Amino acid sequence: MTITTNLVEDYLTLIGILVVALVEHSSFRINGSSEPDQLLINCIFSLEGRLLFAVPKKGRLQQTALDLLDGSDIQFRRDHRLDIALVKNHPIALVFLPAADIPTFVGEGRVDLGITGRDQICEHEAVTPPTESTGAEEVLDLGFGYCRLQVQVPKNGPYNEPKDLIGRNICTSFVGLTEKYFAALEEQEEVTINGDSKATRQLKTEIKYLGGSVEAACALGVADGIVDLVESGETMNAAGLKAIDTVVESKAVLIRSKHPSNQELVDKVAGRIKGVIAAQRYVTCAYNIHRSILPTATKITPGKRAPTIMALDEADWVAVHVMVEKEKIATVMDELASCGAEDILVGSIANSR
Repeated sequence: MTITTNLVEDYLTLIGILVVALVEHSSFRINGSSEPDQLLINCIFSLEGRLLFAVPKKGRLQQTALDLLDGSDIQFRRDHRLDIALVKNHPIALVFLPAADIPTFVGEGRVDLGITGRDQICEHEAVTPPTESTGAEEVLDLGFGYCRLQVQVPKNGPYNEPKDLIGRNICTSFVGLTEKYFAALEEQEEVTINGDSKATRQLKTEIKYLGGSVEAACALGVADGIVDLVESGETMNAAGLKAIDTVVESKAVLIRSKHPSNQELVDKVAGRIKGVIAAQRYVTCAYNIHRSILPTATKITPGKRAPTIMALDEADWVAVHVMVEKEKIATVMDELASCGAEDILVGSIANSR
């Protein structure tokens, strides 16, 4: 079997991940022995010629990401013991990784495609700035998983502005972004006070890493403030915290390596996912209307490009078929009915391209 240099590197990277899993999880072994499961071995040696696609293995992004793959007709069955799944109808292998690690594997070219949060990409780039040949490229905004990485402080505490936290203790899971944020804040404050800045000055603010439950750090006296993700704000409020600044706004994104092993397949997958997203965002709207009212109706429903208009057997009447944003459809139907449209129908879209 001929194996390319890049593929060998991919094998070694993935084997490294799986060796850790073998050490940590006895379920990967046969009857508790020290020998790896044959299923794992077969999976690893079935990767040749396959595009490697990283998917979050757990967390808030995982299920929606899997739904996108399902809508894109990427068919696979994942054995519960493995973090690799071979796609049945395309030369693709899905690799299930922590969302925080996906920018690293894609950015270093070990994996071709990945789905993760923009916050994770920014964190990776804050620690490892991209170069001409390394770093992930954003292909598509996936439109879900919206959140904000925010600076938070106790509601009843003495801190009301970000500059109040300079020189204090800050806890976060995003050390790279937090250090970058406070370095810029300290430099700005230095300019305000002294009229110049010292770029090489050591960071006065103490940044501490926490892997989870960051919101509890202030209440437990570990931190004066935190930098953490906020979705609905319920967790922040329950912890008695308030946001005083936003470091990064984030959504789930599709990213690719700067040197993918199969650009044509990358484009095909991206096109399919884009179609699924469009289908989720839009519905079809069809109605009949008198031709004299058509200009008014088409202002209400301009469509993505333009409405499809077909003459009816009845004189001076036409049928209109158009795509409308799902969140606006109720208002659009009200306006169409008011202007004289009849037989208004709305349908869902399974896919779009």
